[in-house]
Amino acid sequence: MSYYALTHGDAIDWLQTLPDESIDLVITDPPYESLEKHRAIGTTTRLKDSKSSSNQWFNIFPNNRFPDLFSEVFRVLKPNTHFYLFCDQETMFEAKPIGEKIGFKFWKPIVWDKEKIGMGYHYRARYEFILFFEKGKRKLNDLSIPDVLSIPRIWKGYPTEKPAALSKILVEQSTQENEIVIDPFFGSGSVGEASLSASRQFLGSDISDSALEHASLRLAAIDGTESKTPQDLIDFSAYNSAAQQTLDLAEL
Repeated sequence: MSYYALTHGDAIDWLQTLPDESIDLVITDPPYESLEKHRAIGTTTRLKDSKSSSNQWFNIFPNNRFPDLFSEVFRVLKPNTHFYLFCDQETMFEAKPIGEKIGFKFWKPIVWDKEKIGMGYHYRARYEFILFFEKGKRKLNDLSIPDVLSIPRIWKGYPTEKPAALSKILVEQSTQENEIVIDPFFGSGSVGEASLSASRQFLGSDISDSALEHASLRLAAIDGTESKTPQDLIDFSAYNSAAQQTLDLAEL
C-alpha cells in the first residue's frame, strides 16, 4: 500500500512544518518568474486566462524566494539524497548558484526533450531543464539512464503539467520502495502519481485550490493508494519538541 498526503498552502510555509532530515527525495516545478516575461511577449500560452491554461490556477513564485526555498529543501532532506528542479534556461542561471551556496552539489541540467515543438520566436521550444542537485552522496539506481529524457509533452492538460512517466524516471533513480517523495508545488499531481505508482510515499503542497481539487481526484483514483496526514507518514515528535523548546526560549 502506498500513501499520500496533500496540503493546501504556500510551499515554503509548508516545508517549514516538516522535520529536519525526514524526506528522501524532492521533485518540484515552481511557477517560475520568467514565465511572466514570456507571456508579455507572446512566446507562451501557459499563463493565458483560459480553462485549458488558467492564470488563476497558480501564482508566480518570484526568484527572490529561491534562497528560502532551497534552504528549507536542504533542511528537510535526509543526508545522501537528491533534489530535482524543473525550470527554463533563464531560471537555471538564477537557481543553480543559490542551490550551491545553500550546500547542494550541482551535477548537471538534465534535458527533457518534449519531442514536439511548442511556442517560441528564435528557434521554437522543444526542451526544458531539470536541475539535478545532491545533498551528500547517493548513487543513482541505474547508471545507464542518459541525461536527455525523451517523453512527449502533455497537451491540453493542467497548466505546465509534466508527464508522470518523466517524474517516475527520477523517482526510480533516486529512491527505494516506501521512501518518501515530496513536491512543494504539486500542481497537477504528476509527481504524486509517479511516486505512488512506483510504491513510494508522497507528500505535497500547493497554494492553488484548483490544484488541490485536481490532484486529490487524480491520486485517489490510483489503485492501492490511500490518503493520510503528514503525521501518519513522518515522525514529528522530535521536531515538535524542538519547536516547543524554541518557543519557550523566545518567551523568556
